[in-house]
Amino acid sequence: MNAALHLAATVPASLTSTGQTTTAEAVLFWVLAPIMVLSALGLLFARKAVHAALAIVVVMISLAFLYVAQDAVFLGVVQVVVYTGAVMMLFLFVLMLVGVDRSDSLVETIRGQRWTGLLAGVGLGIVLVGVVGRALYPTPVGLDQANADSNPTGVARLVFGEHVFAFEVVGALLVTAALGALVLTHRRRLTPHLGQKERAERRLRSGALLTPLPAPGVYARHNAMDVPALGPDGQPLEHSVPRVLRVRGQEADAREYAARIDRVLAGGWATGAGSFTSDAEEGGPPARTRVLPDLQHPATTEDLDTPGPATSSAASGEARTADADEVRDDAPGARPGDEEDAR
Repeated sequence: MNAALHLAATVPASLTSTGQTTTAEAVLFWVLAPIMVLSALGLLFARKAVHAALAIVVVMISLAFLYVAQDAVFLGVVQVVVYTGAVMMLFLFVLMLVGVDRSDSLVETIRGQRWTGLLAGVGLGIVLVGVVGRALYPTPVGLDQANADSNPTGVARLVFGEHVFAFEVVGALLVTAALGALVLTHRRRLTPHLGQKERAERRLRSGALLTPLPAPGVYARHNAMDVPALGPDGQPLEHSVPRVLRVRGQEADAREYAARIDRVLAGGWATGAGSFTSDAEEGGPPARTRVLPDLQHPATTEDLDTPGPATSSAASGEARTADADEVRDDAPGARPGDEEDAR
């Protein structure tokens, strides 16, 4: 208690030796006091951490102005350097470590920000006018008498003399708080760190797809994004359809392209666009001509098998009938109309 009274005695209570508040000091107080109160309330009720930090900065800078107005320049500088600088930087570092919501990084439109900015600018202008006027005109007589023993000297005697133990304890608490924040925000890794080499080896062992995903569409017969592509064995590749469509359930029904898959498995690629013909072995069955898929016209059951030159019309008809029966029997998801087309 005595130390507090001693500290209060070393700081002048007014700008005059008579103890009366001057007009400039009163104007400065009534400009800064509402700003400090509103900023303190904003600190309590702010929903976002960044807004709360800005409110603290306003309170600390306003308090520094009041210190300077009372001719406690040392306290004003310490208020700006230590609290507004160091403490707020520590607070911002904590925000960087913990992280904020994604919505905090968006540009927010504040209603009435022009009027708020105008009032803040007017208040700052009044404060600057007071500071400039104070610098141009001589200082009051009472200030020299109040600071005869040097105000920083009195503060130093209290901090590093009578209350040095409490000052050191507070410093240790601040360091402990900073270390505690680092410990709380540290996340221990539960699994060993995997580099690029380890990830590649794990992917090879798991048998995952190493190449880019195939494009959707059944061998260029269909260019829709919801139709899976066919693999070399003729089976549909479900992962060729975009994941978004699979999650939403917008993938095409398998019955819509089951007949085409069965035709590919049966070897029916003939559409008349061009052919790959292999010579028949001696004494073996006649050669079968396979034709490249046409991008414009789908294959028909009549073009499933094109006989070679040595094949008679009867053999050709029997081959088409056998292939049609195979397509009809092996297509579990075929539609009723596919059976008529096969016949």
